[in-house]
Amino acid sequence: MSPADAYQPDRTLKGKLRRRLVRLAHRRPLARGPGAPMVSFTFDDAPLTATEAGARLLEARGARGVFYVSAGLAGTEGPMGRFAPAADYARLAQAGHEIACHTYSHLDCGQAEGDVADLDAARNRAALADWGAGPITNFAYPYGDVAAGPKGALSRSYGLLRALHHGVIEAGTDLNQAPAVGIEGPDGEAIAEHWLAKAQARNAWLILYTHDVRSDPSPWGCTPDALARLIDRAQMSGMQIVTVAEGAQRLGIETAAA
Repeated sequence: MSPADAYQPDRTLKGKLRRRLVRLAHRRPLARGPGAPMVSFTFDDAPLTATEAGARLLEARGARGVFYVSAGLAGTEGPMGRFAPAADYARLAQAGHEIACHTYSHLDCGQAEGDVADLDAARNRAALADWGAGPITNFAYPYGDVAAGPKGALSRSYGLLRALHHGVIEAGTDLNQAPAVGIEGPDGEAIAEHWLAKAQARNAWLILYTHDVRSDPSPWGCTPDALARLIDRAQMSGMQIVTVAEGAQRLGIETAAA
């Protein structure tokens, strides 16, 4: 069983209040928004189908994506299929894709202490560096959840820390808990299209995420056809497809290469 299989969200009243209040803690507002609309295509947990089919679809269109990797999952089986092996991350990095941090053990940062999350993320960065996939400058919270302690601790090591609540990145956005929109489930493509239009209208930066990319996706993944259509729509509308590191650089976001 992978860490993802064992996950149980905190559905208590305390957990619900924490999720509301943490949005107010350790904020780092973006000083200025993009001058033109941008979009990033990202893949959480790096299932093998994402590192193969997902990467190929982007590369065929001259674009690159972001793979948020938990090194402890590499080569194991999970609810989204097999996770990519260690060798894939160096290959992706050499091809121009961004490798980013997702903690080593796919830790729930909503229920962990700050020092525990920080150590687990540091272990992940070290493993990815050993595999030739560093440096790692950006982060996504596994399951999209975080408590105040991990949010504050992890913010010292990354330029942009991504969550899962819907929204776009523009002036004032909290870089320590940035929004993203999932391409997942039966309505995933339509929801992503809706947010692509919003980002374009507002000259904002949209981060899209999915997991596996296959013809029979898990509830957290999408089909290759859906992903291809979204990439094509973004390019046809004139949106710039960037990695998170590229987007951060354009906006002057400081990244701590670890």
